[in-house]
Amino acid sequence: MAAGKRSLVTLTTDFGSEDGTVGMMKGVILGINSDASIVDLTHDLPPQAIPPAAYVLRRAYQYFPRGTIHLVVVDPGVGTDRRPIVVQAPQASFVAPDNGVLTYVLDDLQAAGHPLQFVHLDNPAYWLPQVSRVFHGRDIFAPVAAHLSLGTPINDLGPPIDDPVRLPAPHLSRQPGKITGQVMYIDHFGNLLTNIPAADLSSLGNTLTTSVGQAQIHGLSPTFAHGSPGQPIVYIDSSGHLAIAAVNASAQDLLESHVGERVQVTSHHATNSSAGGSSD
Repeated sequence: MAAGKRSLVTLTTDFGSEDGTVGMMKGVILGINSDASIVDLTHDLPPQAIPPAAYVLRRAYQYFPRGTIHLVVVDPGVGTDRRPIVVQAPQASFVAPDNGVLTYVLDDLQAAGHPLQFVHLDNPAYWLPQVSRVFHGRDIFAPVAAHLSLGTPINDLGPPIDDPVRLPAPHLSRQPGKITGQVMYIDHFGNLLTNIPAADLSSLGNTLTTSVGQAQIHGLSPTFAHGSPGQPIVYIDSSGHLAIAAVNASAQDLLESHVGERVQVTSHHATNSSAGGSSD
């Protein structure tokens, strides 16, 4: 075990909390850097669901201190030829399988003009001595994150790359009187979180109709309390995007919705020509 260094490592996985897998990853990190601080971002993501993991990470990373190392393991391709990678930006590093899980973070960082370094993790000197084909989270990603937390230069971990895997761009279109986006994530309460920015809604005026599936929801609610129990409402979530909830209920269940479903917002006077919301 090397001399400790105070560093912050976050963990984002789909492992759940019942099987001890997360605890083993923490043990590996602390065995290499006993002074590391570890924060569980979440371990309850839908199994093998890469886009929701990418969404949660993008929503959260900016609230951590500069220099944080974000370790992400949602890895349905573990044991295949998919690459393990690390991405380093001025404010944070990201260790993950190269399967698109970092897409939305990369989009965010590149839109802000931050320089990024990408490395393929192919140097086994920074892995555990024995590597299971089915638990790279413990045997590759956790030790790499720990070595980064000790200040290991990113270039020691493997060769540079410039072609990380990206997820397809989420649907978002803007037309006169109409904005169409999609459900990006469904949270613990069954709220439908979309990619429609609140700033875009001003172009539609003050009377909005949101269509998702067969439902049409009129208006914009400032809080969850502004609505009748069991009825759907539209609100602006904490990340500044349009979202759909059901008061004291699950919008996912009520509207039978799913990640990727189209969501259409129109000016109230235009809803007769744009009812339905699932096409544009």
